[in-house]
Amino acid sequence: MSAFDFMTRHRAEFDAIRHDLHAHPELGLEEHRTAGIVADKLTEWGIEVHRGIGRTGVVGVLRSGNGAGSIGLRADMDALPMQEDNTVSYRSTKPGLMHACGHDGHTTMLLAAARYLAETRSFDGTVNFIFQPGEEGVGGALAMLEDGLLERFPCDALFGMHNRPGLPVGQFAIRPGAAMAGGAFFDITIKGKGAHGARPEDSIDPVLVAGHLITALQTIVSRNLPHSDVAVLSITKMTGGDAYNIIPDTATLGGTVRCFDSAIMTRIRDLLERTATNIAEGFGARASLDFRLIFAPTVNDPVHTTAYADTAAELVGEANVDRHAEAVMGSEDFSFMLEKTPGAYILAGGGQGAAPHHPRYNFNDETTPYGAALYARLVERSLPRMAHD
Repeated sequence: MSAFDFMTRHRAEFDAIRHDLHAHPELGLEEHRTAGIVADKLTEWGIEVHRGIGRTGVVGVLRSGNGAGSIGLRADMDALPMQEDNTVSYRSTKPGLMHACGHDGHTTMLLAAARYLAETRSFDGTVNFIFQPGEEGVGGALAMLEDGLLERFPCDALFGMHNRPGLPVGQFAIRPGAAMAGGAFFDITIKGKGAHGARPEDSIDPVLVAGHLITALQTIVSRNLPHSDVAVLSITKMTGGDAYNIIPDTATLGGTVRCFDSAIMTRIRDLLERTATNIAEGFGARASLDFRLIFAPTVNDPVHTTAYADTAAELVGEANVDRHAEAVMGSEDFSFMLEKTPGAYILAGGGQGAAPHHPRYNFNDETTPYGAALYARLVERSLPRMAHD
């Protein structure tokens, strides 16, 4: 039985797992119930289980034959602090929390691949099933790495996958090199001098400084970087004061930076600090920058990208695999794992529906057999059994 046939035959079971995870979302580094279900399923299928890696991460280890090769497959488990607006029977049971990015589906696809490989053992070597917590900007990948993930479970290559609404089910998209942007969050705190709103001459108005900064910061990309250096800087929040007639002492700006090169990220950080400091000083105020790198650029190794795309083409046909997909400004903390071990990250078609991080998003269960079968076949092709086995 092929991997895809196996996934189709057991579709009802895998859908039930996904729906249960969807109904019980958990935030990053708090996925205790989810991790427990993952660990229990892996144990049930005879896979060696390691819990508590990076706080709530789980790694399943499956060995077959005597091969020395190893491969790592990674899925994320966390949900988002959002109120769900779907009416499905398995909608979130937790107010203010929902699986709005499809991590419930990613976890299910990897579990499905694990079950198939545990039953067939149709490979020679070691597979590490990596169930990562806290992908949504809270440092889950780094937490697992700091907990010795790749020293304890060495991998010759690492592979990940994300659903992509808008790409038809049964299609895949990938590209070599930089595939997803690195991402940083920043806060700028402006300290001035408060006063009555009727006497602005007594103040050093931090809100006025913030207004000038909002305009000036938009020139960092457009007036300092060549057009070939793709980057985005967005101011996404501003706070200052809580009364109509009081000029406050402080104001803050916050936002995000996205780009495909770590050197560009450093350049933008330096320009942010210089611009904020100089403009604030021009008004007699002071500004301080808190710049936090949350995601590194996701860079696909060319050799492993080709192997991933070849496997996908075997599964769905060459016409359904985009090998030169456009790089996207979204970010992914699997990038930190790819900095340590080469590998690749692919997008699996999710069909029509709301985009991730939307209150009406819902992972498409039709994607599960394709994603799970791709993981399974990738292992079989990467760690082939000898003919006499």
